[in-house]
Amino acid sequence: MAKKEKKNSKPKNEEQNEEKRSEEVSAEETPEVTQEEESLRDQFIRLQADFTNFRNRTQRERTELYQRANEDLFLELLPVFDHYEMGLKTAEEHNADPAVLDGFRMVYDQLQHVLKKFNLAPIDAVGEEFDPHKHEALTHMPSEEYPSEICSQQIRKGYMFGDKLLRPAQVVVSSGPAISEAEEGE
Repeated sequence: MAKKEKKNSKPKNEEQNEEKRSEEVSAEETPEVTQEEESLRDQFIRLQADFTNFRNRTQRERTELYQRANEDLFLELLPVFDHYEMGLKTAEEHNADPAVLDGFRMVYDQLQHVLKKFNLAPIDAVGEEFDPHKHEALTHMPSEEYPSEICSQQIRKGYMFGDKLLRPAQVVVSSGPAISEAEEGE
């Protein structure tokens, strides 16, 4: 019987040794697994941040592209709009048929409404102080009506697209009242 007990005790020791080895192996693997998990978690967080940045950049670029396309379109349409205004003004001065003038005014009003809808606003410069950021001075002329450095005439309308200057207004800037010959002699 003693032999049997020895045989039985031997496997128990082997089982205990195997358990100890498996505990040691899993204890050794645990830090590696934890480091690997942390590395993967870190990569995942970085990937999420990169994707968020990509999405925001794409949205910003799309908005800028849309804005730039609108600016280009308006810059092409503004000379047509200017000529339409001149034609309407000339027709009014030459006493054109009132029914025709009313039709042209309706179209003109619709065009203005569309421009306002897309946040395009004209710059009315007459009577304003000259601002080189909004006005393009074509010349200085004496004026009895306006003091010096005030826009006395507007040659071409300027336009703002939101807060951005799309086209400056071309103006004549007053140099103040004209000096008469009698005042020059004094």
